[in-house]
Amino acid sequence: MDDLLSRLAGRLAEGSIEIVDLTHALEPDFPVMVLPPEFGQCARFRIEEVSCYDERGPAWKWNNFSCGEHTGTHFDAPNHWISGKNAPNGSVDTVPLGSMIAPACVIDCSAEAERDEDYVMDVCKIREFERENGRIRPGSWVLMRTDWSKRSGADYINLREDGAHSPGPAAEAVRFLVAERDIVGLGTETVGTDAGQAAHADPPYPAHFHLHGAGKCGLQCLANLDRLPATGSVVVAAPLKIRNGTGSPLRALALKAKTGADS
Repeated sequence: MDDLLSRLAGRLAEGSIEIVDLTHALEPDFPVMVLPPEFGQCARFRIEEVSCYDERGPAWKWNNFSCGEHTGTHFDAPNHWISGKNAPNGSVDTVPLGSMIAPACVIDCSAEAERDEDYVMDVCKIREFERENGRIRPGSWVLMRTDWSKRSGADYINLREDGAHSPGPAAEAVRFLVAERDIVGLGTETVGTDAGQAAHADPPYPAHFHLHGAGKCGLQCLANLDRLPATGSVVVAAPLKIRNGTGSPLRALALKAKTGADS
């Protein structure tokens, strides 16, 4: 085994590298994005028991499940959005594997999101992060921490008469991350990579438009971003290999060095 991989395996085995689960459990009550009624809707997670060590199958237990591609903690491929419909390798079965395992930069916007549920992360916030933590490297995941994942039920979607209210990135911030920093993609703790009121932005839903138009990916409904350092972690986010799929639920994980562990 290559020495680098051997050392990684050894550190995982000894526990000096911590694995952080960034995923919500898939269950029927987990909220999904709600669109205006004239549009098609994302299906919630459904599960039904096939057998449970009984007359339906005496020695085994298993279930059938169904859900939308964009249900729960999930992956957005470039072909999810009209701007990325012709992107090379744009579906979940063709997205480059290097886009699924990449270093992460976690931009802490939790204080701003607590003060303002419609907070949008701008370029000034990104530059502030870089002054403290160094320049965002090409090929990184940028994760927007808002602690929104600590909400549940109706508070998570936060839907009112004028639509959803939740934080997200500004259009200029997404353009900057794509064009100036060449990120792999953007991850959020909310139900989408865009702010809840992003339908009123120019263009509408700018994170989706700019990310996927540039062949970049998205991660939504992440959890436990408060357990990650600003830099130094690696995210593993592999979607199901759905032929021509636009997205997929996934088990998103992060690897980070335990505090005090030797390098």
